Amino acid sequence: MRLTAYLLSAAATIALTAPAAAQEPTPTTGAERQVPSQGTAAGAVQSNSPNAGEPAVSEEAATSAGDIIVTATRRASPLSDVPIAVSAVTQEALQNTGANDIRSLNQLAPSLLVSSTGSEANASARIRGIGTVGDNPGLESSVAVFIDGVYRSRTGVGLNELGEIERVEVLRGPQGTLFGRNASAGLINIVTRSPEFKFGGVAEATYGNYDNYRFVGGLTGPLIGDTLAFRVDGVYNKRDGFYRNVTAAGGSESRVNDRDRYFVRGQLLFKPTDAISLRLIGDYTRRDESCCGAVYYSQRETQVPTGTVVTPNANGSTVNTTGAFQFNSSNRIVDILRRQGAAYPLAGTQANPFSREVAITPGQTYRNLTKDYGGSGQLDWDLGGASLTSITAYREYKSGNAGDVDYTNVDLTHRAGDGNAYRQFHTFTQELRLNGSLFDGKLDWLIGGFYSKEKLKLSDNIVFGSQYGQFAACRLVATANPAAFLQNQNNPGCLGTTPIAALGGATARQALASNFGTLGTTVLNALDRLSGTVVNGVRTGGVNNVGDSGSIYRQNSENYAFFTHNIINVTDTLSVTLGLRYTHEQKDFRASFNNNNTVCPQQQAALSPLIANAAVPAAARQYLAGIVTLSCTGNSSSLLNGLNLRDGFKDGEFTGTAVVAWKPVQQLMTYASYAKGYKAGGYNLDRSDLGGPNGVFSPRTNADAPGLRFDAEKVDAYEIGAKLNIRGAFSLNVAAFRQEFTDFQLNTFNGSIFVVQNIQGCDTNLAGADRDNAPAVPGTGACTGNSDRAGVISQGVELEATMNPARNVTFTAGYTYADTHFRNNLVGSSSGEALDPALFLLPGSQMSNAPKNVVTTSFAWTPDIGTGGLSALFYVDSRLTSDYNTGSDLAPEKKQDGYALVNARIGLRGRDQLWALEFWAQNLLNKDYIQVAFNTPFQGAGSIANTQQFGSVGNALYSSFLAEPRTYGVTLRSRF
Repeated sequence: MRLTAYLLSAAATIALTAPAAAQEPTPTTGAERQVPSQGTAAGAVQSNSPNAGEPAVSEEAATSAGDIIVTATRRASPLSDVPIAVSAVTQEALQNTGANDIRSLNQLAPSLLVSSTGSEANASARIRGIGTVGDNPGLESSVAVFIDGVYRSRTGVGLNELGEIERVEVLRGPQGTLFGRNASAGLINIVTRSPEFKFGGVAEATYGNYDNYRFVGGLTGPLIGDTLAFRVDGVYNKRDGFYRNVTAAGGSESRVNDRDRYFVRGQLLFKPTDAISLRLIGDYTRRDESCCGAVYYSQRETQVPTGTVVTPNANGSTVNTTGAFQFNSSNRIVDILRRQGAAYPLAGTQANPFSREVAITPGQTYRNLTKDYGGSGQLDWDLGGASLTSITAYREYKSGNAGDVDYTNVDLTHRAGDGNAYRQFHTFTQELRLNGSLFDGKLDWLIGGFYSKEKLKLSDNIVFGSQYGQFAACRLVATANPAAFLQNQNNPGCLGTTPIAALGGATARQALASNFGTLGTTVLNALDRLSGTVVNGVRTGGVNNVGDSGSIYRQNSENYAFFTHNIINVTDTLSVTLGLRYTHEQKDFRASFNNNNTVCPQQQAALSPLIANAAVPAAARQYLAGIVTLSCTGNSSSLLNGLNLRDGFKDGEFTGTAVVAWKPVQQLMTYASYAKGYKAGGYNLDRSDLGGPNGVFSPRTNADAPGLRFDAEKVDAYEIGAKLNIRGAFSLNVAAFRQEFTDFQLNTFNGSIFVVQNIQGCDTNLAGADRDNAPAVPGTGACTGNSDRAGVISQGVELEATMNPARNVTFTAGYTYADTHFRNNLVGSSSGEALDPALFLLPGSQMSNAPKNVVTTSFAWTPDIGTGGLSALFYVDSRLTSDYNTGSDLAPEKKQDGYALVNARIGLRGRDQLWALEFWAQNLLNKDYIQVAFNTPFQGAGSIANTQQFGSVGNALYSSFLAEPRTYGVTLRSRF
């Protein structure tokens, strides 16, 4: 389906239904003339009779029955009166689309994209193409998540079950003058159902394919008259995994990406007087699941054909000037893996990721235990001339991080399930807000303060596997000569011991020693140290089964902020909003290591003098450097054990917003805004990046700790918009935006290590030097001027429309065009350091996971059946996405073509939904697509782009985390 055709279809639908929606309007308020509320104890309402504990909404504020009331401005206001870009999704819409967590919001909010990778704790949310890759817990998200006013420190916690909710608000653009915690790209505000002073509840049972069982229960009602009410919600879900493990041998972890979780939340609502409301919430989530598997996505080997012209770059690399390349039918990395017993990838064939088959190394696991729990208390107190809101919360989160992270049954690297791989958060937050109205409603004012203290602990036990040494040695031998007869993975150094006529009757080992003398012997010894030796069929030594065992990283954060958000109602139709925030951030970092890789120091001591010796041929020095790199990849070395890394910083920043809103007519509001946003810096919690890309060639010291620090992310955002609302029958929201990010925090896995850089623009022309940074010659492209320009731009338009052309019929449509790209002349920090060699494709390109075009639609029809209270449900929604790249380095192999995703539901409901029977399908058309593609760890290097740019051979293997296939089932529900 072409995007143009889809847009024309949506436009035609709007054109046909709009006249039916043009009914006589109901009088509305001025430009955001909200009645000051008693905080947001239970979120918002959609009528003039709020639930207990919710902010009261006057008839004046509720412009029409169909206009959703939101608290995006911390005042209960109709969505059409809020002069910011916000999508509001109701409980009914979430129920219809089948949403269990925030990933399902993708179907309903076109500017939002939520994805997850190696662990569901690593989820990443993007708004308008901007987000933070979630594989490193040291980075906070550019898109913040709040649940009942409580900030959740990482996006992944939003992938838990949510229970009964009131609505979800997706605020677009930088936030900081309304919510306790600031965010640079936007936020997701989840409002759950509050206790009520009337007995009621919900019971739900679902069965679907993949043997999916899901049970939901909830009960609410009074405990003491109109003074104390309760609510209890619970969810249990168990489902088989989407991947079949071909090495399971009898059932142990035969399925991967399964579900086995439960969630419970209890609440009390205490209202001793009409002026005071106290809401207490406690919740607990437990997940014991095998997550997350990945499959091979691309395995072609590319090389420059014979005769292709290459020219030298200024940095000594070469450029393939014709752009020509060819694919080999095989890939040397695949061949090595197959000889070592790999089930996948298959030699000589292309990967078929959507067979959904994985091969786990026997004895390794993806199964992890996750616990997320905490409590909060929200006090709302009407003081007469003002209202006070206090939200106090404490939360703990611990997620296991075990995984067979080479994604093959050949044991190259893994994190064992011994309890020494996990990430843990302890978070305390306190928010205070005071708001009111002065001068007969001319000024709606709000002042607030926020404090948070977080303790983050990351324990890592990643090691090289039992077959890594022989794999690495074979990879080095194949680099010198890919002929298979020279290799024997069962021998020391992976060198053949059979006499070969082509070598004059010598073996590969003999030829290397005799033809290269002392240097050849040095290489032989280094290869043997890497692979280990084999005696009576038993391999000992080598870089096998060595690495971390409980290496610890700690990041303690303390944050306080003061903010104000004030609406000046100049006239009944014109208002000016002014907001200001000061944020102070302090972070302290510590790390200690427990690593038993003693081979790395031996290789460094033996080979480093030769690598630094200019008299040794350049090709030999490069080869020796490759041996050291593969022996010490990721800074795996027992020499780390003597380190006690410590560092810390303090940072302060003023941010704010200014908005002018005008209502030329009662049904139309227009606005223009400017906002300055900020997200704190932090630390790369990964020893791999110690000392930068060449860290393995020099001794590590405690002075390396500041090198793991990255700076705060900042943004200047501009927006104009309009909101049209005609008596709830038709609404249209339009926004045009431009956002300029400086020091954008980018986390990249380059196939060996995670690298975090702040992407900046240089004010001088680098003449393409940020694009010719060959991995063999890093360091070009440093900024000689000022590196203070925005490096990332997000600009575009958004449209969201809702129509009710007939009774019981609702149609929604949304479109986002987001040109979210890197600028030219990029550098990797505010100090002007060159981009990492893996990022040479970034300048001038669209960002990863940032499709330019997204269209969402939904259609719901709930016709009455007879006069006995029966009704039917016919529902369908869709999300159409244009092409985008899923990798931070933008390698062409990581591209995802555009696709359409469709959900559908059909059902029969009793009077007042006392019972309902629904048949549903998600991903109805069974569209195969990926969430994220990545360089498979240690398995080759170089993409098609490397081959085109530098004339090198690219043999990297790529894996991907797949999106869910089609699921379907039946749900029986009762609401009472």
